[in-house]
This record gives sequence, C-alpha cells and structure tokens, in this order.
Amino acid sequence: MALLRKDGDKGDPRGGATEAALSIIAAGMRITGDIETTGTLKIDGRVDGSVIGARQMMLGRNGAIKGNVHAGEVVIGGQVDGSIVADERLELQGSAVVNGDIETKSIVVLEGARINGAVRMHEIRLVGAQGVAQGGADRQASGGA
Repeated sequence: MALLRKDGDKGDPRGGATEAALSIIAAGMRITGDIETTGTLKIDGRVDGSVIGARQMMLGRNGAIKGNVHAGEVVIGGQVDGSIVADERLELQGSAVVNGDIETKSIVVLEGARINGAVRMHEIRLVGAQGVAQGGADRQASGGA
C-alpha cells in the first residue's frame, strides 16, 4: 500500500477519500447492474443498468447506457435508452441519441444530437435581484415595460 500513498498521507488507505475518484468503463467493457459513485465516470463501453450519484458523467461517442442517469453534470456523446436527470448541466454532443425524458437546469444541444422524449428545465430564481429572473409577475404589474 505504501506505493499508492504519499509518505505524508496518513488518511484513508484506499487512497484519497477527500478527492473524487475517476472511474473508466473502457470500450469493449460491459457492465450489467447499476453504478453508484460520487466521483467522475467516463463510459466508452456499455452499461446495462442505471448510473446514480456521479458528480460528472461522460458517455463517449461509442458508449451506451440502457438505464437511467442521475448525475450533477452530464455529457453525452453516445446512446442513452432511459431518462436523464442532470442536477446542474447537460451537454448533448452531435453524436448523442437520447431515448427518454430529460430534466436539468442547463442544457446544450449540438447540431446532430437526437432527443426522443420530453425535456423539462428546472426554474432558476435569483433572490433579491430587483425583479430580475423572478418570473413575469413584476413585468405584468408595471405594464410590461
């Protein structure tokens, strides 16, 4: 184990509980079952199951997920057959295919990406910004100007 730790690291022998782990599912690899992580996940292979809790999840151009995705930030380049919930941001690259519903705060869809499902956006509210982004009630009350 000493080869995997710095000499001054007296913490977790598994190697860095404070840093988020990077997990890679390489091309040619197939996972059957759900994946639960708090770190970053890069998928170039196939997952038959859901991906839950990742801080960041990236699906490569040749990657595929047959299940749901719930992560903080999600970048899709391959195919997802299931729903996607991205707590912060979702990016669909030009090669992306999503067969399922999407829920996110922010979305980027590049030309060529396909979505076969509903897209729901979280409402972003700025409190105390003098009526900015607090909804249309302030504008309607003042006559729309």
